[in-house]
Amino acid sequence: MTVSAVAYAVTVFLLLPTILIIPMSFGPDRYLHFPPNGFTLHWYAEFFADPEWVDSTLFSLRIAVLTMIVATVVGTLVSLALVRGRLPGKSLFELLVVGPVIVPNIALAIAMFLVFDRLRLTGTTVGFVVAHTALALPFVIFTLLASLYRFDADLERAALSCGAGPLRAFFHVTLPLIAPGVVSAALFAFIISFDEPVISFFISDLDHKSLPRKMFEDIDYNISPTLAAVATMLTGLTLLALTAGHFLRRGMSRS
Repeated sequence: MTVSAVAYAVTVFLLLPTILIIPMSFGPDRYLHFPPNGFTLHWYAEFFADPEWVDSTLFSLRIAVLTMIVATVVGTLVSLALVRGRLPGKSLFELLVVGPVIVPNIALAIAMFLVFDRLRLTGTTVGFVVAHTALALPFVIFTLLASLYRFDADLERAALSCGAGPLRAFFHVTLPLIAPGVVSAALFAFIISFDEPVISFFISDLDHKSLPRKMFEDIDYNISPTLAAVATMLTGLTLLALTAGHFLRRGMSRS
């Protein structure tokens, strides 16, 4: 009973700031105020009417989708190599995979900025996708490894013994059975990329800003309820993605 109470208390403590920011985004005052004195959609309209906000959002969405695709494909290949292959120095390779999780993001951001600046990748789509893929890969690989370790490899061997090639066995046997894990991994990659603030701040430029960098700039110069509206929409997008992924995984597991 005590453990359950503590768990609920911690959950409420973590969710409370997010819950409070939602009504503040509908307040009529030009400053953040709780509880709000009324109801208005003005700050949402201001977000959609501002080209900088819209451009930053579309840029972040494009980067997140590309990162999701690249990280999922690369993560699937790496996971298969770790489970099925006989890699020399496998333990060292697994440690390197965990690297982006262990190393502080600020250290990664500085290193990426110094490298990307010389390669002229700062502010580019390629630079963002490479950086965000490096961040998302560990989570993608961990998720897929869990699916592959639960997968019965005898099914794949049976397909191979019946004359199927490795690619056909993978696409017709392995992939459909680990599809829920692939969907989860793709969602992790999307959310990590779309919400990533630190590295995005370092590798952005004046013309190509991610949404988190735009939010940081507004916090510095112009704190308004538009920020609360953006935060509310980000929360809604994340919940929508997680809900869609949940039902998609359930549908794949039943089929």
